[in-house]
Amino acid sequence: MATEELNPNHYPAQRAAKVVQHYLNTRYGSPYKVFGLKKVYSGKVEDVTDIGVKYKLDLLVQEMIENTTVRCSAEVVFARGENSSQVQVSCEELLKINTTAQEEALYQQYKIQRNFLSAENLPDNYGHIEPDMKPLWHLGAVASSFVMLNESTENTLYNMARVANVTQLATENEQLKFDYHVLLHDMVSQEIIHWKLLVTWSPPEGVKVLEMKKLPHCHNCETLSDAS
Repeated sequence: MATEELNPNHYPAQRAAKVVQHYLNTRYGSPYKVFGLKKVYSGKVEDVTDIGVKYKLDLLVQEMIENTTVRCSAEVVFARGENSSQVQVSCEELLKINTTAQEEALYQQYKIQRNFLSAENLPDNYGHIEPDMKPLWHLGAVASSFVMLNESTENTLYNMARVANVTQLATENEQLKFDYHVLLHDMVSQEIIHWKLLVTWSPPEGVKVLEMKKLPHCHNCETLSDAS
């Protein structure tokens, strides 16, 4: 099919742009660096024979903690017949955001403390997060992007709703390790989806998700109003 211009405010362009957001978080995210979608300026879509559906986007990405915005161009391909996407992004200014000092200080704090960290309901029902818990929320948001990137198709749109709970675990190497239970909001079905994640992080190695497990649907558990 010929290349088609997209309305940047409509679902197809926004859905593809969200995939770019999750990709950036998996590549560059940290407890002090979390990326969100600010605006889509323009988009095009093309059905490429034997490959899939290709989206080309011009968008504005926001680093949520420092409130820095960067204009980026991106290409997202939803592979035909597969539950997968391929992403390429040109966003050089993002690489200039330096959070090394903050990350190293946090790493040393978490590494040497006697009691392992734990928290639940980030944010709470009033949208509040204690300042010392915000790095755990940010880390959970970045880790959730691994799931959302992996699960994204042409028919999905995901946001992270809440960290239900997080516990720091013992580790046998320099990577800090955390067990996360996160709630993701499926914007299409309005369902809240529960995932368990085993996450590691250190400043040199970045965020890694070693295990991700979708939990069974629970009709009596979290609702959208509870998690928002």
